[in-house]
Amino acid sequence: MKKNVIIALADEKYFELLNELINSIKRFNQSKDVAICILDAGLTGEQKLKLSEKVDDIKSAEWDIKVPSFKVMGKEWLKSQVSRAFLPKYFPGYEKYLWIDADAWVNNWETIELYFKASDKNKLAIATSADRSYGRVLRAEWIFGSFARIKSQNYKHAKSSGFSESISRKVALMPHLNIGVFCLNANAPHWDVWQKNLKKALSAGKIFGSEQVAMNITIYVDELDMEILPAYCNWTLINKLKFDTLKNSFVEPYLPNHEIGIMHLAGKTSDYARFNKNYLSEVSTLDGKIVKKSLRFIS
Repeated sequence: MKKNVIIALADEKYFELLNELINSIKRFNQSKDVAICILDAGLTGEQKLKLSEKVDDIKSAEWDIKVPSFKVMGKEWLKSQVSRAFLPKYFPGYEKYLWIDADAWVNNWETIELYFKASDKNKLAIATSADRSYGRVLRAEWIFGSFARIKSQNYKHAKSSGFSESISRKVALMPHLNIGVFCLNANAPHWDVWQKNLKKALSAGKIFGSEQVAMNITIYVDELDMEILPAYCNWTLINKLKFDTLKNSFVEPYLPNHEIGIMHLAGKTSDYARFNKNYLSEVSTLDGKIVKKSLRFIS
């Protein structure tokens, strides 16, 4: 049995993106030593048959924490908000579990190895939304003079998910953890604490985003260990990239222009690239020219 596993989830709509993610992984020779497992949240029979030729296992995602049916009616893909906190239950026997959202793809193998290494000593390996390229992570509403009301994604999500004022304030100014890509050891204590916080979030808040606020609280309030990785390990700012023509690869916009490790087409602002493979974005090259590139994985 392989030691480590990469897991993703998709429904019928995300099949093409999932297939590209898998292809982006399997093009590296090192991927032979890593299992690929899929959580099915509404794939068709034909799609699962195609995937079965490429991956090690496919399991149906479940509602591992009970949620009101009216919140999830016809939205099987929302299982991704719950099931990723239970990965060892679905695919037991692995040492390290690396989750990658289906709308992401792997640009270099170095980043995969970095996630595995960063999760040593039972740490959560993860990137944040705070980076020199990303700009502001907090917003301020100026009231009068030098007084302002700070607007925080962590605070807003914690409060709307039923967590106390003290907990919400504790996470408010911390870098937002993006669990679109993360890695944890099978025996890491984070799983149980994350599930506890997720159950609380689901009982009071919206389904979408509940798993992310629960993990932020697990780290910043329950104080479990983490290793923060560079933004290129989960790059979501797709409108601020550069292209290295010598390496034929996307890179960070600022020196030393590190190669993007995982490209993540996350959020509504990425819809134009996420759902249209033929869409070509204008990207600046390192020598100041403009090239048109698809931000999807092209095999």
